[in-house]
Amino acid sequence: MIEIELDGRKVEVSQGSMVMHAAEKAGTYIPHFCYHKKLSIAANCRMCLVDVEKAPKALPACATPVTQGMIVRTKSDKAIKAQQSVMEFLLINHPLDCPICDQGGECQLQDLAVGYGSSSSRYEEEKRVVFHKDVGPLISMEEMTRCIHCTRCVRFGQEVAGVMELGMVNRGEHAEITTVLGETVDSELSGNMIDICPVGALTSKPFRYSARTWELSRRKSVSPHDSTGANLIVQVKNHKVMRVVPLENEAVNECWIADRDRFSYEALNGPERLTKPLLKQGGEWIEVDWATALEYVANGLKQIKSKYGASSIGALVSPHSTVEELYLAGALVRGLGSDNIDYRLRNAQFPQSSGVRWLGTSIASLSSLQSVLVVGSNLRKDHPLFAQRIRQAVRKGGSVHVIHSESQDWALSVASRITVAPSQWAQTLADVAAAVAESQGVAAPAAGQATDGAKAIAASLLSGERKAVLLGNAAAHHAQGESLLALAQWIAAQTGATFGYLTEAANTVGAQLVRALPGAQGQNAGQMLAGGLKAALLFNNEPVFDSAAGEQARAGLAQADMVVSFSPFKANLDLCDAILPISPFTETAGTFVNAEGRAQSFHGVVRPLGEARPGWKVLRVLGDMLGLPGFSQDTIEDVRAAALPHDIAAALSNQTTAAVELGAAEGEPCVATIYQLDGIVRRAPALQLTADARQGQAWTDQTGDHAHTHAQEVVA
Repeated sequence: MIEIELDGRKVEVSQGSMVMHAAEKAGTYIPHFCYHKKLSIAANCRMCLVDVEKAPKALPACATPVTQGMIVRTKSDKAIKAQQSVMEFLLINHPLDCPICDQGGECQLQDLAVGYGSSSSRYEEEKRVVFHKDVGPLISMEEMTRCIHCTRCVRFGQEVAGVMELGMVNRGEHAEITTVLGETVDSELSGNMIDICPVGALTSKPFRYSARTWELSRRKSVSPHDSTGANLIVQVKNHKVMRVVPLENEAVNECWIADRDRFSYEALNGPERLTKPLLKQGGEWIEVDWATALEYVANGLKQIKSKYGASSIGALVSPHSTVEELYLAGALVRGLGSDNIDYRLRNAQFPQSSGVRWLGTSIASLSSLQSVLVVGSNLRKDHPLFAQRIRQAVRKGGSVHVIHSESQDWALSVASRITVAPSQWAQTLADVAAAVAESQGVAAPAAGQATDGAKAIAASLLSGERKAVLLGNAAAHHAQGESLLALAQWIAAQTGATFGYLTEAANTVGAQLVRALPGAQGQNAGQMLAGGLKAALLFNNEPVFDSAAGEQARAGLAQADMVVSFSPFKANLDLCDAILPISPFTETAGTFVNAEGRAQSFHGVVRPLGEARPGWKVLRVLGDMLGLPGFSQDTIEDVRAAALPHDIAAALSNQTTAAVELGAAEGEPCVATIYQLDGIVRRAPALQLTADARQGQAWTDQTGDHAHTHAQEVVA
């Protein structure tokens, strides 16, 4: 440790630290623009100039290493005058458009100009103009004249997102930030550039000119999309979600969120929101009140149970639903006497298992892995924030090995990649296991050949201390999922690595904890979608788009006498007899359990739209109308207490339930693309205009304009 004196106080920091780090530790604010704790040091803006004793000129705090006995003054005349001079230079060409700037009220330059700027300029020359750039549907670069060349956006792309999409060209007064090749910014983390821009050069295109920051209320929430469980601040005006930004949580999402977490809010007030219960009569949809809709559903369930038996009733639930909703859905089905409930709509294999499949380690630990094997995942698109963590590990010298059916660009250096058809994944893992067994002198769990590629992976996993074997969405949904699980667990155990799943949805782990799974005599999702039900409850999902059955789900559900959809949207119109409007995550309280088993509860940030109601309340009332036990809860806390185990950590495990089978499995695993993952992102206009969305247009192509028009006309 090195001790320095900062503004008369002794501060100890580690060797190699900068003066800025010492100031942060001491709680002393030094004005800055280009410095960011998550990015490399650029020392571009010079706003952090400080007075260092014996130095002839003021020095940048962000780029000046500490030395033993150094004396630093951040508020001396020398430091203040230097900072004021820098501010004067920064404002020479900055436009005077604060009244119309979206950054107004939360602009770093605006804030610091109050303390370090002058009330007038000595310069009379014309200000320079930088032409705008069109970089896609998410980020606006309309006013690049505001840019102060801090290069935060450039460094973010290169170091965090892994793709240097922006760069600075030219020199001096001709310097400007641009995409260089004139292309769009397509990173799945691109929206974070808006947050870290200290001026109004990069702003949100969907939010542009829609509200002022001081008009917005700020409320905490949790992302309902992938299994990171990113912490959010949802900004609200007049009971409408206007913007979503990250809430810093170093253990989960640091200070970043993915673009689908940031921009999916557009769907929450879109034209496809369902605001009143609908019943189908004579092939036509009519609006009804809640009492009529719930009586219809309750009476229908009673009649079908009486006619066909309880086993003919089942629920297909979404892992994007809250713990409380999933628990009550299970209690409803089981209270009726059925074991038919399942969240695994995209799976091809449905094992009976008592274990919980989770990440197997903490999310934060992904940043420090020395070696990792990822099987069956498009990591960068399936889990953007996990990919960002592993990208950090690679920058520190970690090795990433991949077994997948495609060679995809993860925006990080991959040490080795084995690209084979999904039917060969189990055999490829068996080959890796054989290489590990050969090295360790033990028996392999299955017949395999220690190929050169397998040996490279085995050698990497056998070296170092921090390592992991991770199965992705495609591996979880694979027709040989249990064999992949058994082989991956064996490899992890023999190499001393942690093992886990990069779980797909916001509440995949939570769904397992509350047993949103069929009992021993129950039908799994595949059987229910194949026509095994007479009464089907679809909770927060669209089977045509959210299941492995795809279009075949229509024929399977057509065999049911009654299909009821619980959805925030006008979804499943051609499949259902009743649609009940439930609230999305912004309009209800609930809990998501992320991939590492962290339970994160949240409250609704706006009141429900129209007559939509929280899903847990709808299920509770329906259960009460049916006279079922366990539906007397008054609050969300009561439901949560009944739903979750007291010790979640003790409940987490990864179970193997089948022997290894290496026979070829036909068919591609069902995996949603980045902006087709759930109903909210599918209906977010800006996200659907991105380059990533164009690569996953199955949903748009299948529904087409006709279906969207029909959905909008239903309650017109």
